[in-house]
Amino acid sequence: MRVFLSAGEPSGDHHAALLCRSIKNQCPEAVCVGLGGPKMEDAGCYLIDDMTRLAVMWFFRVIAKIHCFVELARKAERSFLDERPDICVLVDFPGFHWWLAWRAKRHGIPVVFYCPPQIWAWASWRIHKMRRLIDHVLSALPFEHEWFVSQGISSTYVGHPFFDSRHCPEKKFKPTDEKSLVLLLPGSRGQEIEANLKSLLLTAKKVEQKIPHVNFIVTALHQRHAKYINDFIKGSPVGSYPEQLVVEAGKTSELIPQANVAVCVSGSVSLELLAARVPSVMVFSLSGLAYVVQSWMRHCRSFTLVNLLAMPDPIGPIRPVFWPPRHPPTPDPKMLYPEYLTVADPSSALAGHVVEWLRDSELYEGTVTALDKLAHKVAQPGSASLAAEVILNIGKDGLSFVNHDKSMSFQHAEQAA
Repeated sequence: MRVFLSAGEPSGDHHAALLCRSIKNQCPEAVCVGLGGPKMEDAGCYLIDDMTRLAVMWFFRVIAKIHCFVELARKAERSFLDERPDICVLVDFPGFHWWLAWRAKRHGIPVVFYCPPQIWAWASWRIHKMRRLIDHVLSALPFEHEWFVSQGISSTYVGHPFFDSRHCPEKKFKPTDEKSLVLLLPGSRGQEIEANLKSLLLTAKKVEQKIPHVNFIVTALHQRHAKYINDFIKGSPVGSYPEQLVVEAGKTSELIPQANVAVCVSGSVSLELLAARVPSVMVFSLSGLAYVVQSWMRHCRSFTLVNLLAMPDPIGPIRPVFWPPRHPPTPDPKMLYPEYLTVADPSSALAGHVVEWLRDSELYEGTVTALDKLAHKVAQPGSASLAAEVILNIGKDGLSFVNHDKSMSFQHAEQAA
């Protein structure tokens, strides 16, 4: 059995690494090869190139690196021809993976999407492309699975791989006279950090002014991001940011369970915060043009996965605007994680949530209890194992396995929903 795996972002590298290990556990003779990052390589996948170095967002950033993606697609297709895989498995990163899916399909290789692109949120018109290019979807979210099936896409609900390696320790409230830990998570992409770091640091300073004994840690994916953050802090006026602040690289998963509260740039890391029951406030700063554009495209009622998982109807109509709001919009009080998708500086609002949690033990414990209830419903391990089982069956028996798999996926989805 030969499996081609492709992941284009750090989170996808993590998910694909777990999947690679599960495939080898269930089928020791299986060979995994593909495009990815260091975690996939450590898991035993033979990389033809490191694609995580090209993780980018937004159209113009992609265009700037288009020649790199073209070369990667050529390398992948050469691998399809020289060492024909039994199945091609794509992990998120849709822009590039549409190209790769097309190349695999034209060589008769079954294509499976693990943690598929969230077209239910922002690009529902691409369902036609998915029907044409993707043979089967391994859905990470229960409502996602239901949406794909309703659109005629063959899908299995396997759960989210972030929960495969995350433990759920008991959270205890620490009074403010002890040194509470507030974690600042500015994102895993360079452009996310550039857009949101200043707001997160200003938030920390405003929290310190209210509660002087708080410790702050800014997490960075790797040393390159840590250097950028440290240089940014050093280049800022003295006193602009908290004294009790350090930057840590490569320790996000280790630090999350230790945190009392987190201020987070919204992304899949919110699922880690849910698994650890950490009260958190979400933010995503963007330009005025980007705010208007997303309002005409976004169908989901929240931009935070945890909030979507808690909603009975997470997918709804678009709410277009012609001009971005001048002030950060007030978040829905029903949301577990308050969120701010904003053009304006949200630091005062973000700091307000942090201070409330740290000062009000009843509010804090109520939030932790609500997170615990949701986590017991959705934060279940086993995603990579179930996904590997489906992949190996499709690789062995072809797409005839899918019909049996659908009934199994519905049962799994009902148990988690």
